[in-house]
Amino acid sequence: MSTAPILRHLDQVVPHLISPADTVRLALLAGPADGSPASVFFEAWEPGGAQPDNSHPDSTEIFVVLTGHAIAHSDEHSVPIGPGDVLVLPPGSVHRIENTSATERLYTVTIMTEDGGAMPGGFAALVSAGTPVRWDDADRAVLRGH
Repeated sequence: MSTAPILRHLDQVVPHLISPADTVRLALLAGPADGSPASVFFEAWEPGGAQPDNSHPDSTEIFVVLTGHAIAHSDEHSVPIGPGDVLVLPPGSVHRIENTSATERLYTVTIMTEDGGAMPGGFAALVSAGTPVRWDDADRAVLRGH
């Protein structure tokens, strides 16, 4: 017996803030609830925005930068990232990404491997339990590749 593919239109994907004061919006594209051991997110950092230091003991986190520029910090290392870059953060690294632009958003597609680990439902559940917010026209343009 075969399983039908899951199809979502990006306009149907709802972004969330993990904490109400966050400057990074995350939208779950696929994850454990879809039968995947990895989770995939579309992320948008506000100008000057950053996530707090965080770590995933069992998961590699991969960021594909679509637009914008940032500094990625991982343990004692820092590297600039921009469009077309792929950033791979190893399991257990303490990391954060900060958007270095005062005027432009940073957008990434992010993959969290082995999303489960210590928390039930993994990082996908943490994001989905956050505060839902909306996309604006600039976000939709990036989502549609314009």
